[in-house]
Amino acid sequence: MAAVDPWNPPRFIIEEGARLIREGRLVAFPTETVYGLGANGLDPSAVARIFAAKERPLDNPLILHFSSPPDVERVAEVSDRARHLMEHFCPGPLTLVLPSKGVAPPEVTAGLDTVAVRMPSHPVALALLAASSVPVAAPSANSSGRPSPTDASAVAEDLGSRVDLILDGGAASVGVESTVLDITGKDLILLRPGGCSVEEIESATGERVVRDGGREARSPGTRHRHYAPSIPLMLHDHEGARERALALGGRIAWLGMAG
Repeated sequence: MAAVDPWNPPRFIIEEGARLIREGRLVAFPTETVYGLGANGLDPSAVARIFAAKERPLDNPLILHFSSPPDVERVAEVSDRARHLMEHFCPGPLTLVLPSKGVAPPEVTAGLDTVAVRMPSHPVALALLAASSVPVAAPSANSSGRPSPTDASAVAEDLGSRVDLILDGGAASVGVESTVLDITGKDLILLRPGGCSVEEIESATGERVVRDGGREARSPGTRHRHYAPSIPLMLHDHEGARERALALGGRIAWLGMAG
C-alpha cells in the first residue's frame, strides 16, 4: 500500500500505478465515491483479472474511467445531451451509459451495445487516469457482494494480495457509488441511485428522470446481490430490543431512527 497526499500526489507513485495498469495489472485507487479496482479497460486479459479478483459475475458490465470528457469519445458516441451532462457533472459522481463505438471489449460491456463512462473528481484518480493514457475499467475494490470500500484499509483487508498496488488517498468524501444514468433512449433512465441526486440532474437538464424499468443488465452494480454486509442485521421495536440484542453476545452496534 502506498500513502498518497490527495492534493499533491507524488509523481513517481502515480507513474508506478500507471505503468502497472498499462501492463495489465490491478491498481486500487481512491475516488470521491468509493475505492475502485482499476485495470486497462481495453485489455481483455486485464479486465478478466478484475472479475477474478472480485469473483464478479461475468455478465455484470464495468464502468470506464477517464481524466477528461473529450477522452470519452474514444469509446462512446457522445451526443449533445451527453456533453451537456458532462459539462455540469464531470468530474463528479455521475456515470453515463452511452452507445458504444465497439472499442471497449465485450468483457467490459458484457456484450451490450452500450458502455458506461465516468470522470471521477478525486485528484489521485485524475492523476492516475491521465498518466495511464488508457480508459481504466474500475468497479468498486471489494469482493463481489460485499459493501464497497471507502478507505484503503478496507481494500487491503478484503482483496489483499489480489491487488498489485493500493493507492491510499484517504477516505472517500461521498461514500456511495456514482449515480448511473442511461441516456441512450428518449428518456433519462436512472439505473442506479448514487452520489449525484435525481433533483440535480433534473435541474441541469430540465428533463424528468425515469426510474429503471427493468434494464438493470445495462448498469454495473445492480444485477446481482450487492452491498451485503457480513454482519447480521436485525430490526426491533423499542420494547425489549436492548435485552434481546445483549442476549446474542459479542459486539453490538445500534442504529436508531427518530420521528
